[in-house]
Amino acid sequence: MDNNIRIVTDSTADLPNWFVEKNKITVIPLHVTFPNATYLDGVELTAKDFYPMLAACTDILPKTSTPTLDDFQQAYRQLLSETPDCQILSIHISGGLSSTVNIAESAAKALSDKIFVFDSRNISFGTGLQIFEAVEMIQNGWLMDKILERLTRVAKSTETMFCLDTLEYLYKGGRIGKVTAFFGSMLNIKPIIHVKDGVYESFDKVRSQRQAIQKMIERGTSLLEGRKPKRLGIIHGACEEMAQNLKEKAEEAFGKAADTFSETGAVIGTHTGPGTLGLTMCYIND
Repeated sequence: MDNNIRIVTDSTADLPNWFVEKNKITVIPLHVTFPNATYLDGVELTAKDFYPMLAACTDILPKTSTPTLDDFQQAYRQLLSETPDCQILSIHISGGLSSTVNIAESAAKALSDKIFVFDSRNISFGTGLQIFEAVEMIQNGWLMDKILERLTRVAKSTETMFCLDTLEYLYKGGRIGKVTAFFGSMLNIKPIIHVKDGVYESFDKVRSQRQAIQKMIERGTSLLEGRKPKRLGIIHGACEEMAQNLKEKAEEAFGKAADTFSETGAVIGTHTGPGTLGLTMCYIND
């Protein structure tokens, strides 16, 4: 990066490794606890290893937990030690879905007024797309106040949708009751979720992944209102072939090549399960 602003995020942003390494982004992992061990998301447990482990959990899901205050402070201290004159921009999963951003704010306040924490009001690559935008602004020499001002607009212009292939993981995670899960599975219902104002809303139900792809494309087209998205991302949970189908249809419908095509990490995957398809886009272009 061209100036002294450093970016910190958390593992739920599902950033591709090449992007993290190229732009020297600090990714603080959340924790995933199985009955016999706790792992750092994306560090000790990759998506490739996670989904087979998840499939082996017949009754009880692994637990997820946020980074600690000390996790954040150690990361911030290291960056400030390496580059004492730097500022830190810390971008995280929606505060409406996780307390991660609140912990980051507490850590920042205790350390330095050069640390600025931003709530993406989104999840997975909905947060990641905002980090892509922040990197571009930093490379173009923008100052922190202008970056934060524009990020607020970018967050409002970032849409994330995902379809769950099964209700099993919502049930195991205590999000829905057994009866709902049973009848949902019997009817092969697959909910489509939209992240709106930093929280989840259900906007449709379908009975196949192919129907889900069509519904997400239709919803995306409606949200765009004739605009071309600046950034586009496709995320999936252990269903690469169907996600490739979504990618091709989204690129054709929106006239934009995907900025990333990747698999969700263990924290997101714990709550959504395998077979999840995700579409995220940012349509701010100025």
